[in-house]
Amino acid sequence: MKTKVFLSIALVILVSATTLARENEKRFGVEINGEVSFVTTDLSGTSLNTGLGFETILQYRFMPFTSVYGGWGWNNFNADESFAGSDIDFEQTGYILGLQFKHPFGKSPVSYFVRAGALYSHIETENNDGDIISDTGHGFGYQVAGGIEVSLGKNWSLAPGLKFNSLSRETEFEGENYQLDHRYVSARLGIIKRF
Repeated sequence: MKTKVFLSIALVILVSATTLARENEKRFGVEINGEVSFVTTDLSGTSLNTGLGFETILQYRFMPFTSVYGGWGWNNFNADESFAGSDIDFEQTGYILGLQFKHPFGKSPVSYFVRAGALYSHIETENNDGDIISDTGHGFGYQVAGGIEVSLGKNWSLAPGLKFNSLSRETEFEGENYQLDHRYVSARLGIIKRF
């Protein structure tokens, strides 16, 4: 019985201490980040060039070190030659929903974070005039990410990191079906405002 009481008191003290340590940080945050992306696999036999993209994310911290996040992202990759012709763009756009764990490095203004989430995205194929020539429709994929967050003061932070996205969809072009397994790593830099 004494052991249970001792463990209960220790747990209450631990939760209180971690909550007090984080109470100065606001619960909500808005993040905007830009990224440079590098494919890890060909897209249905198509070699893609380095891509560019961005994400807009809303965060809500519901535990001292854990947040839920959701948002919208866009990534564009160009291909010199592809199954759809030459000078073709492949754009992945869609929604993100996941969990984030963030923990400070001691008492410094720097924290590390890891994220894991679901994607609900589609891939559009566009010709060099910007016309959509095929669209996979939305489907599920996943995202994992990590990095550091550096406090700039007054509830502003800078968040450099890496992210991996994976999405598999099918598309039809000129009567043929193509399996698009789109996987890429992004080096990203975000700015976060907490409120």
